[in-house]
Amino acid sequence: MEAKKRYKKPDAIRQLEDEMFEIKKLKYRDNPYLVKHQYTDKTANGLTRAIIDFVKLRGGQAERISTTGRPIDRRQTYTDVVGMRRTIGSIEWIKGTSTKGSADISATIAGRSVKIEVKILADRQSEAQKQYQADIENAGGLYYIAKDFTSFVEWYYQTFGKGSNNG
Repeated sequence: MEAKKRYKKPDAIRQLEDEMFEIKKLKYRDNPYLVKHQYTDKTANGLTRAIIDFVKLRGGQAERISTTGRPIDRRQTYTDVVGMRRTIGSIEWIKGTSTKGSADISATIAGRSVKIEVKILADRQSEAQKQYQADIENAGGLYYIAKDFTSFVEWYYQTFGKGSNNG
């Protein structure tokens, strides 16, 4: 049986943690109990958070796009004859109004519209996501599929350079 490969935090993630900690130290000069924010690129949520913070740190705008719809809570709580509180019903999800296949992150970097799709491990683009990518690129926007933070940082610097406002 093969041993599970242990996650090794990439240098790019460590550098982001250091940069964010330096900003925190400047913002909260008198606080001796500051703790470094921990980032990871081994989960989709972790990679998304790291990309958004990286873009913002370099003067861009970035936000997570939620396409899950919205919940409608159909649960009811009552007290039975014995005095026990019981909840019946369920939460129902209704379809969202976002564009089918939307990317996980919408950003503006150096005046360019950038859409970033986060894909971890064996996760692949759906047909709707491929169509969305084509629509963005045909309109002159940039589309990037982020599989890990190090590759994203390399793409970012190759695309936008390392200047003060955009890299």
